[in-house]
Amino acid sequence: MKYLLSALCLFLIVFFLSCNRSPSGTKKSTEKKTGPKRPNVVLIYTDDLGYGDISTYGGEIPTPHIDRLAEDGLKFTNAYTTASTCTPSRYSLLTGEYAWRAKGRGVAPGDASSLIKPGTETLPGVLQKAGYKTAVVGKWHLGLGGEDGPDWNGKIAPGPLEIGFDYSFLIPATGDRVPCVFVENHHVVNLDPDDPIQVNYRKKVGNWPTGKDNPELLTTKWSHGHDMTIVNGISRIGFMTGGKAALWRDEDFADKLVEKSTAFIRENKDKPFFLYFSTHDIHVPRIAHERFQGKTDRGPRGDVIVQLDWTVGELTKTLKELGLEDNTIVIFTSDNGPVLDDGYEDQAGELVGDHHPSGILRGGKYSAFEAGTRIPMIVKWPRQIKPGSTSGTLFSQIDLIGSFAAHTGQDIAPGQAPDTQNHWDVLTGKDSAGRKGVVQEATHGVLSYVSGDYKYIPPSDGGPKITWGPDIETGFSENEQLYNIKDDPSETKNIAEEHPGITGKMREELMAVREMGR
Repeated sequence: MKYLLSALCLFLIVFFLSCNRSPSGTKKSTEKKTGPKRPNVVLIYTDDLGYGDISTYGGEIPTPHIDRLAEDGLKFTNAYTTASTCTPSRYSLLTGEYAWRAKGRGVAPGDASSLIKPGTETLPGVLQKAGYKTAVVGKWHLGLGGEDGPDWNGKIAPGPLEIGFDYSFLIPATGDRVPCVFVENHHVVNLDPDDPIQVNYRKKVGNWPTGKDNPELLTTKWSHGHDMTIVNGISRIGFMTGGKAALWRDEDFADKLVEKSTAFIRENKDKPFFLYFSTHDIHVPRIAHERFQGKTDRGPRGDVIVQLDWTVGELTKTLKELGLEDNTIVIFTSDNGPVLDDGYEDQAGELVGDHHPSGILRGGKYSAFEAGTRIPMIVKWPRQIKPGSTSGTLFSQIDLIGSFAAHTGQDIAPGQAPDTQNHWDVLTGKDSAGRKGVVQEATHGVLSYVSGDYKYIPPSDGGPKITWGPDIETGFSENEQLYNIKDDPSETKNIAEEHPGITGKMREELMAVREMGR
């Protein structure tokens, strides 16, 4: 009996020890789990925010909440969107495919049909397959509906819910385009069926006044191209009539988007979630809420930067209150470079002062120069990323889908997301070996190429300046251009003739990317 008891005790001791060790033989962690195993993801995608627009990148307008993201996370100095305009950059971000690979993916009109078709692999779709709840809140500008465009008075589909999002609350295109209504999931919010919406981008519909014919009704005057239907004292691109009960108030954009976003976070706090928070700020028309108007001496553009900073603070505050901060990846970035006068007389140029929206870079929105596509990008993940880090590694937003697919163990179907790469370790600050090169798309579909220390811009027939209003250099020339953007980030000296070997190599690499998949 004594030997039997001893054997039993020995068995229990061995069993106890084995239960407290992992298969590798190391001791199991006794740390209590405080959140989902997979990190939540909040992607804050801002609009027209330049490389030098926020104070952590040298801007003169205070942005303490955004600066805190950088203090607590990783700040990129060499990150790119894929285009210097919004629709193609958003398309590439979500699909992992350069927008220029097919026609019809330029800046979309407000009544465009869905550019991302059902069945396309997308960033939200990848995360949805990995068990995430997914939402998009804010500016969309990727088209809605079938081949005939959206049915504003019925079910609006396909749209975000058909390409990987579980919930959507949208500004259908942009604030400067009709219809001036929100779309939640498949329907216009607060639409009165007895007051149907009509939209037309070619001819006037209804009898609502326009900025061109009734300038006395405007609270914000147009400068170029925004002289059609007036809504909320602001004339827009395009004509509309009807839907009065559903019309938005521009001053409420930030509050409404924060309200919907924080509600989604609270509803899904016990499961992994992905929130694509697509701000309207700082796109035109720049109409801050009354409590932010006059907060800066830079006019409405400065005020909406302060408002943008507040929205970031509200989202991060919610994450902290719910105990989600440590295991949430917050990515803050922009869709393209900055612009001052983009269609409204809001004194953006007159009051800019010593604030430099492009920082040390040349160009801006629409441009082939660096300020068109090199954008601020900050990634915060307290559980994994060392606070106060900086990365000069080349990173492209097109790689978000490939990186998150790899991290969550999801395969991307053959033929889908053809241009994305897995750079998870770059995104999280663990690796300095980024992608070899990235193609940038400027207005009129002009492509340029960045690789290593160099930037190559091929010859183009376009003129040197934007012709329809904004005071921005296009970066176009009849000659090849090569810049050493490490030593000359302002692109002041074209060295193409001095370095024919590098120029030729860059030309060939750009051509190879263009021909891929044809």
